[in-house]
Amino acid sequence: MYKSERNLSMLLDFYELTMANGYAENGIADKVTYFEMFFRSVPDRGGFAVLAGLEQVIDYLKNLSYTQEDIDYLRGKGIFGERFLSALKGFRFTCDVWAVPEGTPVFPGEPLLIVRGPAFQAQMVETMILLCINHQSLVATKASRIVRAAQGRPVMEFGSRRAQGFDGAVYGARAAYIGGCSGTACAISDRDMSVPAMGTMAHSWVQMFDSELEAFRAYAKCYPNGATLLVDTYNTLKSGVPNAITVFHELKQMGYKNFAVRIDSGDIAYLSKKTRALLDDAGLKEVKIIASNSLDELLIRGVLSQGAPIDSFGVGERLIASASSPVFGGVYKLVALEEGGKIVPKIKLSENVSKITNPGFKELWRFYDNFTGQSLADVMTCYGEKIDQSKPYEIFDPEYTYKRKTLENYTAVRLLKPVFRNGECVYTSPPLTEIRDYCAAQSDTLWEEIKRFENPHKFYVDLSQALWDERNGLLTGISQASNTANA
Repeated sequence: MYKSERNLSMLLDFYELTMANGYAENGIADKVTYFEMFFRSVPDRGGFAVLAGLEQVIDYLKNLSYTQEDIDYLRGKGIFGERFLSALKGFRFTCDVWAVPEGTPVFPGEPLLIVRGPAFQAQMVETMILLCINHQSLVATKASRIVRAAQGRPVMEFGSRRAQGFDGAVYGARAAYIGGCSGTACAISDRDMSVPAMGTMAHSWVQMFDSELEAFRAYAKCYPNGATLLVDTYNTLKSGVPNAITVFHELKQMGYKNFAVRIDSGDIAYLSKKTRALLDDAGLKEVKIIASNSLDELLIRGVLSQGAPIDSFGVGERLIASASSPVFGGVYKLVALEEGGKIVPKIKLSENVSKITNPGFKELWRFYDNFTGQSLADVMTCYGEKIDQSKPYEIFDPEYTYKRKTLENYTAVRLLKPVFRNGECVYTSPPLTEIRDYCAAQSDTLWEEIKRFENPHKFYVDLSQALWDERNGLLTGISQASNTANA
């Protein structure tokens, strides 16, 4: 697994430190709290997102500690009390954590990860939880869109050089693989995380030789079986493809096979059609065509709709940075406290309705049709609430409560899994290939209307009656208190 030698415990927002110190000064540092991560909208106005980044959160929490250098730095700021600084000396993460498995399709408002534990601990892990999950979920979601646009053709992630820093390249490759990409150009992601590394040549290879034909022959000599030649350095149709044909014939005479050409510029649809014709006329129908050059899901869909005979795609900057929608927007909010052994729900209000939180310690269920296997709806419930699967279950669209749907013959599955208990990890992250396969299988359970790019059908995400009542009770109580105070 790719790991940095850096101690990332201090990668946090400064206000988390000031609040944690404030908790200690007010004697509430050990008050048991419940924090929840969720997101508010799907990037690119899509129908769903793909969760990724949990493995890196787990690794961070396992290794969370503060060095004497960290403590000396904080003491030097002159604003932190010794009670707080002493707590950091022997710090050990002791919280409980639940999370949705990586690769799961998820929807706005749902709890993706819950932390239960002492207030100062739960507060101080906010930034890294959001950083890991926001980044990788963003890239995995974009990759899922691009892979679906390719309609079964392999998509290679080529974005390392345009990523936001070296961690962005490494973990972006991991997330892209979860989202369905077949491999990456990033070699370290292959070495450390087993994301298959792929790549051939750049234009500089062709420019290094006196002629394009000489460059192709030299490359084919090094890599005769499976040779892929970049044909657009000078002129794709007048020299690139004809020279590639010459070399492929020479390789076939020596018994080699599995060749491809890559087009990295120009009108991809037009050039791929002309290239296919030249290859076929030369008796090379088996040679594949790879396309790259600032592609995304909309461009891929466009060229395929024009009949472009492309066999696979290389996608870089618009994938690794999700250029069209580069922010995932996950947030981490307090949803409950424990008082006298009881869970007390908390809610955040806002004039922006979308920012009003769903209070309390929750569970998340996904309902699957027993006949088709399709995902029917998600329901958030109070923790410990039971669902009687022998009975029909009525759900509502939370935005339009007159829209009702009665579910029958379903199986309800808990999505949140235990990850830490009392600070001890109880979850084993699956191999990356299993996460990728799980993501593909779970995405297949979604209706095609939810997966379309424009105006996707909205997936039902409902609150149980008990959770709905709890939320409305808090809203009503706060409203009444506000009216009394203003009277």
